[in-house]
Amino acid sequence: MELKAGGVTAAQGFQAIGICAGIKKNKKDMAMIRSDVPCTVAGTFTKNIVKAAPVKWDRELVSSGKKMAAVVVNSGVANACTGEEGYGYCKDTAQLAAELLGTETDRVLVASTGVIGRQLPMDKIKEGIKTMVPLLSDTTEAGSMAAEAIMTTDTVKKEIAVVTCIDGKMVTVGGMCKGAGMIHPNMCTMLSFVTTDACISKEMLQKAFSQIVEDSYNMISVDGDTSTNDTALVLANGLAGNKEIMEEDENYKKFYEALEYVSIYLAKQLAGDGEGATALFEVKVIGAETKEQAVTLSKSIITSNLTKAAIFGHDANWGRILCAMGYSGANFDPEKVDLFFESAAGRLQIIENGVALDYSEEEATKILSERTVTAIADVKMGTASATAWGCDLTFDYVKINADYRS
Repeated sequence: MELKAGGVTAAQGFQAIGICAGIKKNKKDMAMIRSDVPCTVAGTFTKNIVKAAPVKWDRELVSSGKKMAAVVVNSGVANACTGEEGYGYCKDTAQLAAELLGTETDRVLVASTGVIGRQLPMDKIKEGIKTMVPLLSDTTEAGSMAAEAIMTTDTVKKEIAVVTCIDGKMVTVGGMCKGAGMIHPNMCTMLSFVTTDACISKEMLQKAFSQIVEDSYNMISVDGDTSTNDTALVLANGLAGNKEIMEEDENYKKFYEALEYVSIYLAKQLAGDGEGATALFEVKVIGAETKEQAVTLSKSIITSNLTKAAIFGHDANWGRILCAMGYSGANFDPEKVDLFFESAAGRLQIIENGVALDYSEEEATKILSERTVTAIADVKMGTASATAWGCDLTFDYVKINADYRS
């Protein structure tokens, strides 16, 4: 497996574009992805009881089993808590796109992100669709424009592509995502779109993606808020020409590895670009009795506001980590825990068997001052492990969210 330039247009047969439709002020705010041939699709969606209209629309289409042709995305307005009118706008969006693309309404997925409670400005949405269709392109630049158009409070666009050999054919998996605030495990506040030219059955695609989501998007947190609009979709058009993957064989494993790599990369990009964040905070729990125990402990640490604040201050306040583990609900012996801090600046053991070592605070601060910081907690109960990703908690997070609608 190797990295490849681009994102959603890296795989054969996919086109995309991103434009400024006027939903936001002087920023790109609409994107479209299209495949030359209908795609097998898999998806996962928010677990929030309050689900945005696009989530309801996409869940119906994904569960229908039909192949999809395109995705239309807008940023700036979430189309959440908008009732029947908001759902109707999803259909109107898909219908117009379908007419212009020469496909059917129920083959067009839609997604929205932005302010909750506002109706979509359909005049701008419709004009945006009319503008995008003739601009669709398979270039790397077009894919990057789409990645930029779905951003809200993100500071950088997020995209990646990899290529791997399956059944003697070169298969590409590429993706883009957005999200910086209202991000929390259980399908974070984010939109993620992955495209691939692999030929794979719907059952195997959904199985792979559902499992991968648990170890990627569902292992990140920025602020503990689970969004109304979380949507992650993967579209496979089969143009690579490999034999259709229909079982968990060697070809499935290769595809799984590529999709997992893309998903974890995008998830880490989301966590590291949390609103106001200055550092990606990675937590590894090792030596756990079960995977579930490791997941619970690692998530508890990355969601601890006190721990996140300490990371912002480059403060090795290890007691906050042990405290977060203690209230997680997972059973462990605190008097057996070893804790390490690690970054590009080095690695330092902080506690051994639950007791602080005579470590250098200066060295600890140096390690914690890097852009990516890792805490490793060994609970010495078994061989299971889990990794979660978050970010530090800064003054700017409050500033951004105190004035989000302006």
